[in-house]
Amino acid sequence: MTTAFVLGGGGVLGAVEVGMLRALFERGIVPDLVLGTSVGALNGAMVARDPSPAVIERLTDLWRGASRSGQEVYGDRRLRTVRRAVSTGTHIYSAKPLKKRLAEELGDVTFEELPVRFQVCAASIERSAEHWFDSGPVVDAVVASAAVPGLLPPAKVGDEHFLDGGIVNSVPVGRAVQLGATRVFVLQVGRLDRPLSVPRRPWEVARVSFEIARRHRFVREMAELPGGVEAHVLPARGTSSRDDTLLGSRDFGSVQQRIDDTYEASAAYLEEHLATPDPR
Repeated sequence: MTTAFVLGGGGVLGAVEVGMLRALFERGIVPDLVLGTSVGALNGAMVARDPSPAVIERLTDLWRGASRSGQEVYGDRRLRTVRRAVSTGTHIYSAKPLKKRLAEELGDVTFEELPVRFQVCAASIERSAEHWFDSGPVVDAVVASAAVPGLLPPAKVGDEHFLDGGIVNSVPVGRAVQLGATRVFVLQVGRLDRPLSVPRRPWEVARVSFEIARRHRFVREMAELPGGVEAHVLPARGTSSRDDTLLGSRDFGSVQQRIDDTYEASAAYLEEHLATPDPR
């Protein structure tokens, strides 16, 4: 059996994946393969470097830091963001605080040095294509995967520029199967099964359009899973429809509650759907 953890994108809601990881590790489930997109790439990199229960404390500290101050993620005051938006015309935040924080956690580790196979999805601008990082510096790949359009600048790696991997493959279940996974645990932020409403404001149009594209691919890939593949979509109880609003998507204040609620739901799910703890 080859076990894959698939960690999807979702910005601040990515905190719920920490609760899912805690439930998995407490159950004795460890990955042979980790795939990450956007914030899932950040969480996934930490797991691939340390695939043990000890990583939960590091991730929790990381997310608590983000809840105390947006400095951990974006690091800018409002006036500075306005100036940057005017001067660049493309983004309002600098990627430097995020890259600095990742470097503090991961250093200059490369994919080849990780104890668990790890891949990161990003969207190539020049090739208009899905791109998978599986070699070279991990930090550069995670920054590329998390380059949210409009918020952060395109990330340059080598001769290419990249945007957020969620544009092309937000929850890469199919990729896990292509790489040989026979048991897949999907760590997602809860938006996949919430009903969509007809948009009434300009920013809602963009959100709904993205959700349709993202959900369509995920549903299709889940339906196309081969018969021998066991798949589990863990419940994201720590999120709700209010998180899909403009203000909710920037709410770092409830990080710990998101983690705790999702841990309880995921632990209950695993207890119900897995007969015994993983012998490994």
